[in-house]
Order: sequence, then C-alpha cells, then structure tokens
Amino acid sequence: MKAPLVKLEALDHLWFQVTGTLCNLTCHHCFISCGPTNHAFEQMTLESIRDALEASRRHGVKEYFFTGGEPFLHRQMVEILEETLEYGPATVLTNGTLFDEAGLARLARAEGRSLYSLELRISIDGFTPEQNDPIRGKGTFQRAMRGVRQAVEHGFLPLITVMRSWGEDEDHAVFEGFVDTLRSIGYARPRIKLLPPLRIGREEKRSRGYGNDEVVTEEMMVGYDAGALICGHSRVLTDRGVWVCPILIDAPDGKLGDTLEESFDAFALRHRACHTCWLNGSICSNPSSNAAGLDVAGKRASS
Repeated sequence: MKAPLVKLEALDHLWFQVTGTLCNLTCHHCFISCGPTNHAFEQMTLESIRDALEASRRHGVKEYFFTGGEPFLHRQMVEILEETLEYGPATVLTNGTLFDEAGLARLARAEGRSLYSLELRISIDGFTPEQNDPIRGKGTFQRAMRGVRQAVEHGFLPLITVMRSWGEDEDHAVFEGFVDTLRSIGYARPRIKLLPPLRIGREEKRSRGYGNDEVVTEEMMVGYDAGALICGHSRVLTDRGVWVCPILIDAPDGKLGDTLEESFDAFALRHRACHTCWLNGSICSNPSSNAAGLDVAGKRASS
C-alpha cells in the first residue's frame, strides 16, 4: 500500500527537542520512552538554538515550541526562552515539577517585555493522585499541581494537557473534575486540553499498539486538509539533525536532514502514529478553538 505524501507548505512552527530524551520522570505512556537514563537524543546547546532562531527568520517561522524529555532539565532553559521571545511566540511542554520561583519570575518579566506570548503547557494525567500517579509516577500529582500553582501566581494561565486514558464517554466528567481540582488551588480560569494516546513507545505496552487497519491511505487524504497535520507546517530540531515531527524521532526515516533546508521534502504518512494525527489534527500544536467543547481558552492573567 502506497503511503500518501504531505508537503511542507510553509514552515510556520519550529520545534526544539531541547533536552533530547532526558526526563526526570519515567511515564508509562511516553511515546518516545523518555527518562533519566535515555540518551538516545542529548540536550541541545544554547549556541545551536541561537543559530536556528536566526535561521528561522529566513523561513518565516511564526511560532516556537520546546519539548523533550523535560525542557526544564536544561540549565539554560530560562535564557533560551528569554531569547526566543525576541523572535516570536514560544511554548514549552513540561511536566511542571521543576519550576523555581526565580526562573518563573524571569520568564514573566521576559514575556512582559516581549511583543509575543509565552505558553506553559503542563502535562497531568488525572485530577487526583489515584488517577495520575500510576501513569506518571508516585508523588507526581502533588508536584505538578504545585507547579501549576506557581505558574498561576506568576501571572501565567498554563494549558493543562491530559492524555485520554479512559473511554471517550467519560471526557466530560474528567474535564469537570480537572476544572474543580484546578480551581481549588487558585487557578480560577483553567485551560485544559484532552489528547488522544499515541500507541507507540511505552504506551504500546501500557495499553495497546496500533491495529493493522490504523493506517493512513491515499484515499483517506482525498478532500482532507493536509494543513491540519503537523508535518505540513512544522519541523523539529534535535542534537542529531532535523526530524519531521516530535512524535517520530524514534523512527529512522523520520530524520529528513542535518539542516532545516535539507528537511523541506514531502513526508510519507507510513507510520501508524500518523493515523492518530489524521483523526485528530495537529495534536502537538496549541488549540486554536474549543475543540469538542473541552478546551477552555484564556489569556495571561496580567493582560
């Protein structure tokens, strides 16, 4: 079966696998199996990120994303975000357990000076310890909630991202549970995004892998807006080159080149994980609307 190709129509988003696959947690659903001992990808240097930010001007990049691993393991993460805000809006995907008061204060000041916004996306996978900790590790719920409280106290409205580990018929109840829990710690206008599982990496062992019928065909792309897929408007930089998207950095054919310019070829949707993106759109990007009525939009508290 021939896999459909998706062209890079424009490089709107640039991702940085800033801490590689290093993380302070070992979550059971991690689709690239990050953890304290995973050195498949290493941390990027501040110098390489500076070079990429400058190169991004030539390609019209509109938004920047930082992921890992856990980005705040990088000792220069605050400085990286400060400099990125000189180029455009920045989003950092974090588990929220490594915030410190001085760093958050610096980031709040940097956003205040900038023309652009800083988005903190904090991953929590249940609105109680009993739901969250079996997936993310003992004690992680309380640590993440402390991170949310810190972010709110510094004027941010973090986007809480939650992987769906329950049936879709429970979405509303889970959403309301998160709203109540977040409001109880002082987050009056909580923003929540429910995400589908990516059935690769540790998630394949935790629940299940993809079925043989979960694949994108050429017929499925007829009349489909390929711009909804991350590979149609993004690339991800790592310490080892440029990959098509942050979901497929474990896939050898996900590497498209050593430089941004080498990565602009079309990509074939041959991976099972592409089926999840086909169903749900650019799940890694920030929500642009209240998808399924479950995202609560908001602006920075100081705006």
